[in-house]
Amino acid sequence: MSKTISDLQSSLIKSNSSGILSGFSVLLASNPDEIDLLNQSCFGKPITTIDKDKQWFQLTLEEAFYLSFSLNCIKIVTGDNIIKTNNELWDYMISKRESFPYFFKAYSHLRAKNWVVRSGCQYGVDFVAYRHHPSLVHSEYGVLVFSEGNRNGIGDGNGNGNGNGNGNDRLRVWSDFQCTLRLSGSVAKTLLILYVKNKNGENGVVEDSLCCLENYSVEERTITRWNPERCREDQGNVENGNSKCKN
Repeated sequence: MSKTISDLQSSLIKSNSSGILSGFSVLLASNPDEIDLLNQSCFGKPITTIDKDKQWFQLTLEEAFYLSFSLNCIKIVTGDNIIKTNNELWDYMISKRESFPYFFKAYSHLRAKNWVVRSGCQYGVDFVAYRHHPSLVHSEYGVLVFSEGNRNGIGDGNGNGNGNGNGNDRLRVWSDFQCTLRLSGSVAKTLLILYVKNKNGENGVVEDSLCCLENYSVEERTITRWNPERCREDQGNVENGNSKCKN
């Protein structure tokens, strides 16, 4: 996957590609070579337009900022074709979704580890992570993003949380855990919690500044259901194994 992303990066830089801000997404016009690379690297989704000469891809806010800021391979412009600087783009993303800093940090964290990251709304999570291309394997993880910032809880994934400020509103009671774990298990996924923390605590750089990314760290935790029947079987095997050794 890293080789494909490197090829995509080179191709987008060579073609001087630019994406157009469109509400909560970014539209990117692509040439035939880039279409294949975008599909292989799993960025955006193709959309149908009246423009027969170009194939357009709709990028999420995280995908667009990753290509623009992290890979530095596309420019992002307004409808008036005015190029947005990284800081202007950061402000725009936060204006659209207050929790964007945490989600982008989580997204880039997984991408840096060569996971393929897609939207997880279909499964009631923020992202799903694939080890390889989605056409080859099922996603291994359903990902929820939590934060320890001073803002309101992340809540529904759109910056509309109404919690106590630690971003953990969605799993505050055991029934939430049970529902989420059962759903993840029913679609053969492990629940992965990503805690985005400010390494400098409350005195760190505020989220309104792009510099805050340097102060963020990500802690990974997987949550699985305890199966007492399987634990009994495992214990039995261990005891049988020990008795055989003694004999």
